[in-house]
Amino acid sequence: MIGVGSLGQHHARLLATLPGVRLVAVVDRDAARAAAIAGRCGAGALTDHRDLEGAHAVTVAVPTTEHVRVASECLRRGLDVLVEKPMADSVDEAEGLVRLAAETGRTLAVGHTERFNPVVKAAMARLRRPRFIEAHRLGVFSARSTDVDVVLDLMIHDIDIAQRLVGRPIEAIDAVGVNALTSKVDIANARIRFAGGCVANLTASRISTEKVRKLRVFETDAYLSLDYAKQEGLVYALRPTAGGRPEIAREPLLVDAEEPLLSELRAFTDRVAGRGGAIVTGAEGVEALRTARLILDQIAAAAGAPACGG
Repeated sequence: MIGVGSLGQHHARLLATLPGVRLVAVVDRDAARAAAIAGRCGAGALTDHRDLEGAHAVTVAVPTTEHVRVASECLRRGLDVLVEKPMADSVDEAEGLVRLAAETGRTLAVGHTERFNPVVKAAMARLRRPRFIEAHRLGVFSARSTDVDVVLDLMIHDIDIAQRLVGRPIEAIDAVGVNALTSKVDIANARIRFAGGCVANLTASRISTEKVRKLRVFETDAYLSLDYAKQEGLVYALRPTAGGRPEIAREPLLVDAEEPLLSELRAFTDRVAGRGGAIVTGAEGVEALRTARLILDQIAAAAGAPACGG
């Protein structure tokens, strides 16, 4: 486990519990931090991933600006890699990482953890053809991940989910964003139109007074309302009645609750061990990053336009 900050420590915690997996070491440039997390997990402690020996795979949760360098060095050493999202700072870097994984014959997975949320998996099995998607992902301000914009920090989860649900090319993007507490974009909204007519309206903020992670998906005769955090979902659909007039029926989604990160790590380690495992591939990570970058380009263009009323 390389990088044991606020997220990486949970990677280490869960990897240490997976059957058939041995956590060889945790790596962090803060020696005291590495030692503390290693002590909890029964692993070795290192301050440099280049000193790592005896591992078959790594998970990488260092700052985004270091993703490509660290992941590339590990791939070249013959290690399979799970790198946290966003997989790189730029699309070119991300595509280079995918090419390197192909050249070295190693597995490259990307940490789009929300894909492994049980309520998302249940919804994907239920949906047929989404017509409108609405997502709200709001977080209380924290200094964590302020090295990237909120689009790359939070919204990219819902970008990935929307692209998987729709499965069609993007035709247009309209986006706005504001930097309120940092030099990066802290709150953003994107309206994405897909081929075939589906529209996704995504909102992400890291300056909210409360934490919200919700998704609604509308189809022709039904809609699903999901709460990512609670792992709960409701389905509303038209049902015929004896009188001939349809009524709205409501039923819960059947969900087998599990920590999404645990499910993601199990899929990755299964893939490494040759047991399959439905990972988020490097190519899918590039696709989400490309859309996020287009959204940020739109925000930058809008910021250069005259102010409202100007």
